Amino acid sequence: MFDKNQISILKDAVDKENAKTQEKLQKRPERKKEFTTGSGAPVNRYYTPADVSELDYMNDLGLPGQFPFTRGVQPTMYRGQFWTMRMYAGFATAEESNKRYKFLVEQGSGGLSVAFDLPTQIGYDSDHALSEGEVGKVGVAIDSLADMEILFDGIPLDKVSTSMTINAPASVLLAMYIAVAEKQGVSSEKLRGTIQNDILKEYIARGTYIFPTEPSMRLITDIFAFCSKDVPLWNTISISGYHIREAGSTAAQEVGFTLADGIAYVEAAVKAGLNVDDFAPRLSFFFNAHNDLLEEVAKYRAARRLWARIMKERFGATSAKSMQLKFHTQTGGSTLTAQQPENNIVRVAIQTLAAVLGGTQSLHTNSKDEALALPTEDSVRVALRTQQIVAHESGVTEVVDPLAGSYYIEAKTKEIEDAAMAYIKKIDDIGGATKAIDMGYIQSEIMDASYDYQKKVEAGEIIVVGMNKYQIEEEAPKGLLRVDPSVGEMQKQKLVELRAKRDNTKVNETLMALKTACEGTDNVMPYILEAVKAYATLGEVCGVMREVFGEYQQSVNL
Repeated sequence: MFDKNQISILKDAVDKENAKTQEKLQKRPERKKEFTTGSGAPVNRYYTPADVSELDYMNDLGLPGQFPFTRGVQPTMYRGQFWTMRMYAGFATAEESNKRYKFLVEQGSGGLSVAFDLPTQIGYDSDHALSEGEVGKVGVAIDSLADMEILFDGIPLDKVSTSMTINAPASVLLAMYIAVAEKQGVSSEKLRGTIQNDILKEYIARGTYIFPTEPSMRLITDIFAFCSKDVPLWNTISISGYHIREAGSTAAQEVGFTLADGIAYVEAAVKAGLNVDDFAPRLSFFFNAHNDLLEEVAKYRAARRLWARIMKERFGATSAKSMQLKFHTQTGGSTLTAQQPENNIVRVAIQTLAAVLGGTQSLHTNSKDEALALPTEDSVRVALRTQQIVAHESGVTEVVDPLAGSYYIEAKTKEIEDAAMAYIKKIDDIGGATKAIDMGYIQSEIMDASYDYQKKVEAGEIIVVGMNKYQIEEEAPKGLLRVDPSVGEMQKQKLVELRAKRDNTKVNETLMALKTACEGTDNVMPYILEAVKAYATLGEVCGVMREVFGEYQQSVNL
């Protein structure tokens, strides 16, 4: 170890050498004038012990699987088990998506990740006027339990882990999943998976919200309480930084704003009377993977350490599982280019490596053609094979947290942690995440970061290969996946047939019971479950909640 005097001498030497080197760089205009990470944070020419002189190994790093979990949430990490290889999929009808899921399982995918179409995400049936032209386009259309039964036909729900990217209507889709499992003879206690269920980031960055903040938070805490007893292996929320990053945030903002949302959910659950160690172990997170390999690795490590300290020091969690930040990663959709789409394979490989080096628990890799259309089977296979090659051939899975101790990685981890904590403190001062969202603070910070990045791309200060440099003349892409426009009409016909053959008296009774529960204080999950079992549609269930709760209106001073 270097003592303080040696560190001081080293810092002086580095400063002098940097000054001389900077003079030389000015004479080389072909290279950058400033060196930064993908998020725009300054990068030194090299790093030394002086940059990590305050690092306390046991307090700041520790051992894998031990507080503060900087080095990973499991002691053996990928030596014991690879991350879950999820492939995000869903399009057109439940029948078409079911075929894709079976294809992915055959190709070695360890978990399913369901993409829902836009009407489903905002709680409308396929025959609603606002659904016109959107049915099955960006995901699968799910109108009722009947569609959910088809979606998972032949897929044993006691043997797969399923992630569902659904937020405002998460309670309804989870209820449908539980009901399908019951029909398969699988008890809810055996179900494994995740619902995204993160409404705050919808107000911040994505926009598929339905209800105002207060009833939305109630729905989330009702799910926490219900699942802690009836679906104990289920991850009840995936607190999502992915969409925050897709909206243009920096790495530090992604961590800070995501964990601020996490704090809001924990506070809401505690306020609702839940014990932190009863629900916190089932919280999960969802982060982006961008192209700056080392910054991304540092980001994941910083998020883990910061969350562990927040849970222990702020919320008094005593269970180690409550302090562990477990996260899913998806490679960056916003980094994909429509130009020279084959280049996206390389980008996804870099991002995959970042996620694995950073200790992810599950991973979805985007396909090369997703800047143009929904991915084809061939491009999905390449994306999955990218994960499998990193897992089996790269060697990075043989050792836990292999970049630990790098002066740069440790310095960058601390830098991101400090910057994220500064955002959290600012949000605390405002009055919490929901207040900061209503004021437009978080949205404004992301917009500023996005604008700054875009200006640099357009000025050529940031190079995007094939897009603003190394361009070529290209023919229009061929063989893209297109959703049959007749899907909407097919879904409408299904709804006509469903409403004709179900017990509509039973449906009305369950919907009235749900309305009463929404107007009162009962946990709404059992009532939603009974409604979907009676084949009430998604739109009917959400319609009842819309009637009681109202709809969120975006009104911020940006």
